[in-house]
Amino acid sequence: MKKVLIATTNKGKFRELSQLLSDVPVQLVSLSDVGITDEPEENGKDYTENSQIKASFYSKESGLPAIADDGGLEITALDGAPGLKSHRWLGPDTTEKDIFAHMGKIAKKLPDDNRQAFFKVVLSLAHPDGSVMSFPGEIEGIITKEPSDMYEHGYPYRSFFYLPQLKKYYFEETLTPKEVKKYHHRYKAVQELKKLLRLDLK
Repeated sequence: MKKVLIATTNKGKFRELSQLLSDVPVQLVSLSDVGITDEPEENGKDYTENSQIKASFYSKESGLPAIADDGGLEITALDGAPGLKSHRWLGPDTTEKDIFAHMGKIAKKLPDDNRQAFFKVVLSLAHPDGSVMSFPGEIEGIITKEPSDMYEHGYPYRSFFYLPQLKKYYFEETLTPKEVKKYHHRYKAVQELKKLLRLDLK
């Protein structure tokens, strides 16, 4: 079975992508599976460039097709912040705990009439020959004043991201299969990526 590398150190993201790709007949492996600890410098100007930098780097390092993504939370009232800085909003050593605490303060200060926010992502699939393709996805929601009682490791922002149309916080485990297909921002990008993976298998 063909191996495909999911190039992320985020265990929650690896689990989520593995589930979304579970119907493709490939063997999904992690960075630890292939013994890669190096990281590329993410100096792209947008999500697409960063996801391509990561996918290309890890594909060349591993000799395998590699999937990487980049994305973030964009809060309209903050002019799209944290955006590209979502993972390191408070500096290079930002932790999930730091982000959660900071979001708790931000959430209380947002104006009641403008709590709109978006989760955006770009998934890239790179091959060792240097070719790379990218696929975007996004979902709109609102930032609540108080966080959910739930917490999903690897995704501190989701405790504050609410989908009014579903009356649910944006946790994968609370979405039905039908809701995942309609509202999950990675699902939309993964569907296009799957087409490319299946072409590789022919």
